[in-house]
Amino acid sequence: MKVGDSVLDLTVPAVMTILNVTPDSFYAESRRATDDAIVRAVDEAVEQGASVIDIGGYSSRPGAEDVAPEEEFSRVVRGVEVVRKRHPEMIISVDTFRAEVIRRVVAEFGPCIVNDISAGELDAEMIPAVAALGLPYIAMHMRATPATMQNHTDYDDVTLTVKHFFAAKLRELREAGIHDVVLDPGFGFAKNTEQNYQLLHRMSELQELGCPILAGLSRKSMIYKVLNTTPAESFAGTIALNWEALRGGASILRVHDTRAAVDIVRLYTYYKKVYGEKEND
Repeated sequence: MKVGDSVLDLTVPAVMTILNVTPDSFYAESRRATDDAIVRAVDEAVEQGASVIDIGGYSSRPGAEDVAPEEEFSRVVRGVEVVRKRHPEMIISVDTFRAEVIRRVVAEFGPCIVNDISAGELDAEMIPAVAALGLPYIAMHMRATPATMQNHTDYDDVTLTVKHFFAAKLRELREAGIHDVVLDPGFGFAKNTEQNYQLLHRMSELQELGCPILAGLSRKSMIYKVLNTTPAESFAGTIALNWEALRGGASILRVHDTRAAVDIVRLYTYYKKVYGEKEND
């Protein structure tokens, strides 16, 4: 996947580290409220082996309040500036559903990946903007908005619904001229706990669409509700589900805990190598 002059190699699964420049993300320990905190988080992600840093200025947790575009942009810029100054070789992803934010980021800082939780459904200008700018695009499945999405969990078959949504969305994206596309099934977005596990179990079916898959499972409610704990206590659960996501074909793990995810990818890659060698014996 080409991002400006950089290339994101997905022949081995990549780790995308979350950088929340927000005061209200669901996992409190991921919030970076000060410039020093942003610098520490960015340096740590790079040192621990992140392939992408995903910068968000708008919390998309269930029930999250709306944020004005200007405020979202000002938050995102704080993160982007740090990465560009301290680690200019690092690939950046911007977590936004607003074309205005992407246009301004690219104009000021250059190309990035667009990580859109709405797959263009919340801003009609997003897909044309991404196409015009020639950016890679992560399209996520969600219904309604972050504030109301958990009222829209009625599915006959959640996996088939997501798959059909992406098949139609890919036609739209191709017609618009967007060819570097990653699909994110949207764990926790307009899905209840059982539906999230059904989707994880059958995630490999999405590979039939021919695009890389991103799995964003880190510390989410599908872990801590089952364990009756909190996001802060969901580290081990995240490790377990990320391994399962790799088994299901994930090409990108979007995470809060970089080193653990990098280790999981290394172990899984080695496991597949050994398993493949034994299969060929």
